[in-house]
Formats: sequence, structure tokens, C-alpha cells
Amino acid sequence: MQEPSYLKLFESGELDDRIAKLYRMLGSCELCPRKCKVNRLEEKGKRGFCRSGKELMVSSYSPHFGEEEPLVGTGGSGTIFLTNCNLGCVYCQNYEISHLGRGSDKSEDQVAGMMLSLQERGCHNINFVTPTHFAPQLVRALKAAVGKGLKVPLVWNCGGYESCGVLGLLDGIVDIYMPDIKYGDDRLGEKYSGVLDYFTVAKEAVRAMHRQVRELKLDSKGIAYRGLLIRHLVLPNGISGSAEVLRFIAEEISANSYVNVMPQYRPAGMASQYKELDRHPTREELNRAVVIARGLGLVRGL
Repeated sequence: MQEPSYLKLFESGELDDRIAKLYRMLGSCELCPRKCKVNRLEEKGKRGFCRSGKELMVSSYSPHFGEEEPLVGTGGSGTIFLTNCNLGCVYCQNYEISHLGRGSDKSEDQVAGMMLSLQERGCHNINFVTPTHFAPQLVRALKAAVGKGLKVPLVWNCGGYESCGVLGLLDGIVDIYMPDIKYGDDRLGEKYSGVLDYFTVAKEAVRAMHRQVRELKLDSKGIAYRGLLIRHLVLPNGISGSAEVLRFIAEEISANSYVNVMPQYRPAGMASQYKELDRHPTREELNRAVVIARGLGLVRGL
């Protein structure tokens, strides 16, 4: 199997340069497209939308067997759940972590230890869940872990609302990008996730991810080691705009994209305050999304 791409950057010293550039962004934070421009290096300074400062915050870490099959294999995906988020999805499936801030401060060395522990337990990859707002700290933690023997692929498991500038600094560091494309209409992103330009930004971000890693590649055992894996959570009442999302993937990314049309939506967080979100998707709604995907030639992952 191909070695993780970050090993070359570590050996050349380029990883240090990337870390320095990412950390400079914390002084006037532009890690995500919100560009809050707060100084996150100040101990008790102002916080931006994600409510995060200089310290990493972790909710939990463990081998995870509920991820996509190419990530799970026999040893599981080594998930590290980061606290807080740069999106404000009213139906968030991890509401306590992403909205209520459940988690605790961890040093970069402690997170490096988590990564090594997950590798030692047989996980096939390190899966950063909701990592966007902690990109500098996570890359520094990665460097510490690589110095102690980390050598499994790195997964960037995000909500799709990513800065192309930051993605450029992650080029050669991340092996597998796993964004969710939540909506096919910017207006829905504004109403349900609190951002004016969700679909516009997500399309550019996914294009950038695909340019870096291309389609998902599997080893002889069916385990992913590089590439793009796209998630699309089906919301009730057509809110997710599946036709528009899937058409974008098929026509502007690749019909060979690995796409998980996810059926597991449940009313969570503040969804009960929105009548149109306060139920599970019907079988017909889920099937409709799958039929659309198949009609566009998107069969990997279905």
C-alpha cells in the first residue's frame, strides 16, 4: 500500500513550514470561510463563531465501526471527535459536541498520543471529525505523532464549508477527504446552517479536494488509502436538494466518485423547532435520492 503523503513532507521539513503558515492564521482567524478574524492566540481573547481558542478540544477518540466500509475494514476507523464546529446546523446529529461544546482541552502531544494509540489498536486510518477550526493544532499534533511512528492514512471528515486557502496548506498532508455536501441551494444553508453561501463554497472546496487526491483508491483488501469520499445526508421534505448535489458531483467532479447517500437522519438538536425537519425521511424520499444517483452514474458507495 502507498505510504501516507504526509511522510514526505515530514522528511523534507515542509511540514514545519505548513504548520507555521496555519498558525499565523490563528492571529486573525481565517481558517474557515466565515473569516471571523479574531485573535485566537490570546488566552482570554474574543471568540469567533466556533467558540474555539488556541487549545485543541476533544470530545472522544476510539476505533469506529460505523463509518463507510472502505474506512472501517477489520480494525475500524480511528476517530478523534473535535469539539465545536464552524457550522450551525439546527439538526446537528452531534449537537452536544458541536453546539454545546462537550469535550476538554488537550495538548497537541496528547492528541498525538491518541493517534498513536489508535494505530496500535489496529485502526486503518486516523479520522479527524469536524477538524476545520483546529487545522493548525492538528497538523502540529500530526508532526509529533509521525516522529514517533505514525504511518496510517489521515482522513479529513468535515462539513464541506472549507477554505480553499487552508485546503492548499493541507495538500500532501491529508490522504482522504470526506466532506458532507449538505444542500444544493445557498438559501437552505442560510436557514438551517447559518451560512449565506454554503453550496457555493462547498462546491469550490470539493473541487479543490478532488484536484489533490482524485477518486477514492482501495488496496487489495478493500481499504481506502487515498482519495475523495463524499457524504450526502438525506433530509426530509427535499431540504437537502439531492438532485442538485448529486448532479454537481457527477458532472463537475467525477461519475466515479464514491458517494454515500446517508439515510440516518433523525430529528436532533433544535430540529423540533422546524416542522419540516421534525421527522425521519420516508423510504420514498431515500429511494428517490438513490435513484437520482444511479441515473447520474454514481454507483460507488451506494
